[in-house]
Amino acid sequence: MQSAGVPMLDALSDIRDGAENDQMRDIMSEIHRDVRDGSSLSEAMDKHPKVFKPLYISLIKAGEDTGDLTMSYKQLERYLKWLDEMQSKIRKATRYPMIVSTVVLGTIVFMMSVVVPQIVGFLKYLDIELPWFSVWLIATSNFFIQPQFHILGLPIYGTFIVLGVPVILATVFILSRRLSESIAYKIDSIYLKLPVAGNLIRKITIARYSQTFAALFASGIDVINALRSARKTVNNRALIDAMEGVEMYVQSGSPLSDALNASGEFPSMVIRMVKIGEESGNLSAVLDQVSEFYTKDVDEAIDGLIELIQPTLTLILALVIVWIAAGSLGPIYINLGNMMDF
Repeated sequence: MQSAGVPMLDALSDIRDGAENDQMRDIMSEIHRDVRDGSSLSEAMDKHPKVFKPLYISLIKAGEDTGDLTMSYKQLERYLKWLDEMQSKIRKATRYPMIVSTVVLGTIVFMMSVVVPQIVGFLKYLDIELPWFSVWLIATSNFFIQPQFHILGLPIYGTFIVLGVPVILATVFILSRRLSESIAYKIDSIYLKLPVAGNLIRKITIARYSQTFAALFASGIDVINALRSARKTVNNRALIDAMEGVEMYVQSGSPLSDALNASGEFPSMVIRMVKIGEESGNLSAVLDQVSEFYTKDVDEAIDGLIELIQPTLTLILALVIVWIAAGSLGPIYINLGNMMDF
């Protein structure tokens, strides 16, 4: 509306009246009142940090300082669309493996707790000698359906152990990260060293960092403040250290390309692109290209991860089913063969 020439107060009033969410309508009413009373738009928004994050405020304030709020709006809109797409990719990369893993685990528990015990009863009725794979199958099934120990007089079955241990480990893992900074740093470092997921985590993090820096720098914010704000979007502590190193290099007078190279986290092609942008004075356009590079790279990495996980989990489920079939039907066929030979 402002790019169409609508005054700010009128634009804010229209947004307030068009808000469907009651809480957002109240917030926009307060922003409209503060701007009407003489506050800047960034100051009015800054009073509602749960809705307007510091990054958004920085972009709006940069537009106020440069006198080009419309450009700041466009940069913020572009950034939010990119962020929404990136979050969708992250959910795709994490949700699919979790769902498939849950299905595989549930299938195994059901087979071992319900199906196999019925087969075991039939095999015992036949009173035949069982091969080793059938003995292992029976032992595994017994683990699921029989109490393994007691806590406060209550029996703890193997099924509860199989289903409960991942939950307990996840809880301990989350609490350890929150309570100890050193443990959290070590865990984040291990994340980055994982065979496939580590590379994906690094790409997603640097993609968010690069896109945030590009949006801030293009809005007129100086390099140091843009780097600091972009670092706040990084969650991995090992990568935060690297980004702090980039800021220190730039503050000491080094070019941005040299600082990125010293961090050891950015590909050589990206460093060359930034160096060309610095030399040509067209760094904003180059940063957009860097963001596009990482976005495409993340897409390919996520698709590769899913393509790797899907056949792996399918193979595990197939092996379990084959084991159950061989362990239950194998002794019957072996016994029938011996009877026919006799």
